[in-house]
Amino acid sequence: MTSTTDTPAAHYRDLAEKFTARVESVPADRWNNVSPCEGWTARDLLRHVIDTQRYIVTVVDLELPAGPSVDEDPAAAWAATRDGMQDILDDPERGSREYEGHFGRTTLADTVGSFYCFDLVVHGWDLARATGLDETIPADDLAWVRTVAEQLGDNIRMAGVCGPAVEVPADADEQTRLLGFLGRKA
Repeated sequence: MTSTTDTPAAHYRDLAEKFTARVESVPADRWNNVSPCEGWTARDLLRHVIDTQRYIVTVVDLELPAGPSVDEDPAAAWAATRDGMQDILDDPERGSREYEGHFGRTTLADTVGSFYCFDLVVHGWDLARATGLDETIPADDLAWVRTVAEQLGDNIRMAGVCGPAVEVPADADEQTRLLGFLGRKA
């Protein structure tokens, strides 16, 4: 079970492995399927995950190694990004680089271990929904995402994060309730 006491590197490794399994399971003919994120295809969704991870390292003067384009080879493009990020997180000197974040001074590792890991879980579901894969989010990941979402408070509704909450049936399971809170229709 992943817990908030794990290192950011271990947490990222765990969630990136789960995200990778989904990416590698997408049939080639489904990358252009519409995703739950308005205006995005499954490929656009993966491009977003890759681009945001490539961006965050630049705030501490780092760069991820180049990889293939998402248009050429989605799985290889993700693998290059994932491996580069993991390499940085596994290096205490690079992972602990500080910068002034939205909520104040923080480290790259803490940001990746929270917000970018949050993205891996939520966008993993988006990818599964778009491409017809198993949409199940493991219970420990659900609980962790709920905690992060609650910590973000109203910031969860900032442009580019999550849309307005969506109503779900009163008897909905935990995953459906969380996805509704995050603006997704399960």
